[in-house]
Amino acid sequence: MKNNLRITDLPVNERPEEKLFLYGAETLSNVELLALILRCGTKNESVMDLSSNVLKRVNGLNGIISAGIDDFLKINGIKKAKASRLMALCELSKRINSHKGIKDEIRIKEPKIVADLFMNEMSKLSQEVLKLVMLNTKNNIISIKEVFKGTLNSSIVHPREVFSEALKNNAASIIICHNHPSGDPTPSKEDINITLRLKECSKIMGIDLLDHIIIGNNTYVSLKEKSII
Repeated sequence: MKNNLRITDLPVNERPEEKLFLYGAETLSNVELLALILRCGTKNESVMDLSSNVLKRVNGLNGIISAGIDDFLKINGIKKAKASRLMALCELSKRINSHKGIKDEIRIKEPKIVADLFMNEMSKLSQEVLKLVMLNTKNNIISIKEVFKGTLNSSIVHPREVFSEALKNNAASIIICHNHPSGDPTPSKEDINITLRLKECSKIMGIDLLDHIIIGNNTYVSLKEKSII
């Protein structure tokens, strides 16, 4: 079998790039789109087979977004160059999903706006991620930062990490948002402890904690609406 099989080794009518220009990117499968990112396969498999294998190993597109570089490097045929392209794709996806390009146009008037902002990205993640939403005096989003990934508890999530970011961005107020991989957004005891600890610190720092939103499987809970804050 030919070594390092590339997209250009495919018949012209089967090449994702040709199909994209002829029929549009929306007509390409996930495997074909990923093949355009990876560009070449290995000595034992084509780039299409490698792309299919990557998607299987990380459990689809949601897995692509949530995977780390070590996850990619464990896949046969993925070395540093391909792993770096995949990580770049992940980061771009996160930034687009977080609406960072239009964050100044988003005014937070109710918890649902924040939940809708993150629902697609966070509802299917396999581990907990804590995001910090920073707002100006008009409650417009000025910045979004992922401050923690892993199992959340009050001894690990340090207020200094949250408020140092808020100070750096001159935030007037903040909202924190994290997901429950179980799909059930019911706040745990630790969720409440973290919230109350950050609320007390917010009073000292003069940067109000407006809400803590927990994302589940296409649903959410606002601790402000639950009168916990």
